[in-house]
Amino acid sequence: MLIIFDLDGTLTDPKEGITKCVQYALADQGIQASLEELTPFIGPPLLDSFQRFYGLDPQQAQQAVQKYRERFSKVGKYENIVYPGIREMLAKLKANGHRLAIGSSKPEVYVLDILKHFDLDKYFDVITGSELDGSRIHKAEVIDEIFKRLASSKAIMVGDRKFDVEGAHEHHIPCIGVTYGYGQENELANANADWLANSVFETEQILLENSNV
Repeated sequence: MLIIFDLDGTLTDPKEGITKCVQYALADQGIQASLEELTPFIGPPLLDSFQRFYGLDPQQAQQAVQKYRERFSKVGKYENIVYPGIREMLAKLKANGHRLAIGSSKPEVYVLDILKHFDLDKYFDVITGSELDGSRIHKAEVIDEIFKRLASSKAIMVGDRKFDVEGAHEHHIPCIGVTYGYGQENELANANADWLANSVFETEQILLENSNV
């Protein structure tokens, strides 16, 4: 079976890096914000979030994304923590013969850097993210690219936000919503996640029990 994992809030806790880089980008626009109020930026595409949460117009939002990347590309991508139990889960899934993929809305070049830095890249058959030019930022587009690269159309998605569930369902594949990340349980339930997992261990058990979905 092919298992597609989101990255932020699913395999790693990126809160420090993302919030500090958003704060840095907003300051350039003359906007002051505390790190705690910036956690909603974890998960959805940055360009959308700058417009939605702070009312930036498209040009301002694009400038904010570039400023964000100025810090993220050097420092922010490493301000990250692998959730306990993730390495063991990935190793067990590989040992059971499953193919693993990363499907992130984060630029693919950064996803690769992060996974290599934390020695997680070795577990994945394909690693897919968005493009730096702003294309392929929505989860359904990322999943479509994974299917093209692996010549597949059947999988299970694992993610912590409604965007993961919605992207999976656009491709008629099931999704495990993990509640230990940055999506609230009601967000995932309202998006009709097929399963809810409250821990890495529960995620592992659901995947092993549903390997023939």
